[in-house]
Amino acid sequence: MKQKLFELHERKLQMLINKKPIKNDRNDEEFHAFERRLQSNDKRKTEIVKGSTTVRITKIEDQSMDLKNALYTCHYKWLNKQYDRFFLEERIEHRKARFYRDELVDDRIVDFNEIGNEPAPSADDQRSKESFVYDRLAAVQYAERWWNSANPAYKNFDVNCTNFISQCLHAGGAQMRGYPNRSSGWWMQQNNWSFSWSVANSMRSFFLHSKTGLRAEVVDSAEQLMPGDVICYDFQGDGRYDHTTFVVAKDQGNMPLVNAQTYNSRMRYWAYEDSTAYTPNIKYTFFRIIDDTSSK
Repeated sequence: MKQKLFELHERKLQMLINKKPIKNDRNDEEFHAFERRLQSNDKRKTEIVKGSTTVRITKIEDQSMDLKNALYTCHYKWLNKQYDRFFLEERIEHRKARFYRDELVDDRIVDFNEIGNEPAPSADDQRSKESFVYDRLAAVQYAERWWNSANPAYKNFDVNCTNFISQCLHAGGAQMRGYPNRSSGWWMQQNNWSFSWSVANSMRSFFLHSKTGLRAEVVDSAEQLMPGDVICYDFQGDGRYDHTTFVVAKDQGNMPLVNAQTYNSRMRYWAYEDSTAYTPNIKYTFFRIIDDTSSK
């Protein structure tokens, strides 16, 4: 079972390296995501020169004598070359495979759904006694240290993208405020948390309204972001934002490379065109974190 899964993902890896995607009738969404990845790489003058895959089965579910489901993780590593620069991109996929009489009949990414409806948080303009100075380097170092693991100092969730971003910002010196009102401020403590700390749509709303302490300004394009900044994603373009990522570097074209959790990723190209969640209606909000030293 593990060998069949490993061989499947090795074939996918070779598709990207050889720039020849092969249609997989079981899952057209992934086929289209591969096509978009190759198109994006071509535009960016980027190629995958080599890579590796690691498969780890976490659970076997017996559905019947002949039918079994395997829950597993696949850890991709891609060495990308852009002009004269190399950088290592990594991604963890949580997947579910179905086997009938030991033959692989279906394989797909596990669908994590964002938390349901919640009120938009107020920014809570209570001023901190200390000025906010954002340490971008410390925030990026945190994102690099924890992109693929859970810091035991914080509660973690199945859908952990925004919680991870909040931890990065906190590591950069952002102070919590608003406790214990979940609809106020930005905080996590005593096994409780604000919506803005853990929900993508609420974090975006917080950034749009916060005027003191942790705050951000919207910029027009991804090129204007720096390591330590945040991107929010509305995959469906319906006004409800689903995902957040953290900028950790810039590529040779001055475009952001991001780290993220839920679908754990490191040094991923910011646009997410190679995601199965991507749609032509996708919208982005680009947030540059500002502090009390930022120019007015």
